[in-house]
Amino acid sequence: MKTKFSAWRRFWNLSAESRLLAGEAGVALTATWLGLRVAGYNRWRSVIDRLAPAATKSEKGLDSKQLGLAQEIARLERSAVRHLILPTNCLEQSMTLLWMLRRRRMPAELRFGARKEEGRFEAHAWVELGGVVLNEVPEQHRHFTAFNRAIAPLERQIP
Repeated sequence: MKTKFSAWRRFWNLSAESRLLAGEAGVALTATWLGLRVAGYNRWRSVIDRLAPAATKSEKGLDSKQLGLAQEIARLERSAVRHLILPTNCLEQSMTLLWMLRRRRMPAELRFGARKEEGRFEAHAWVELGGVVLNEVPEQHRHFTAFNRAIAPLERQIP
């Protein structure tokens, strides 16, 4: 009980902007959890792309202030993940973070990697902004062989 109380105290000690970001992350994580199960990856990704399109070439510049904000958003999303009732995986967390960053016109990319561990195929997803990995423990993604480029829905890849 003390842990829940201290978590609420920490939440209310955040700035109003940070509380809104944490709340947004909780709602978006829940929506993504449900969206992937109901609509599947391709349809849910197209919803995300429509609601928060990728930054245009003129918007792709990244400064230290933007990177700091992106890292803060990622930190608040991780906190929301820890306190969410639903168990979420790296794909759900990465898609949520991608949406949150793109809403703020940041040129974030969803990345995928794979590996074979003890005879099992494993996959992992993460978000990069300007080559900086945002939503995981540093170096965790290095245990996976990343695909050469960000994954886009097939219909967007055809010229």
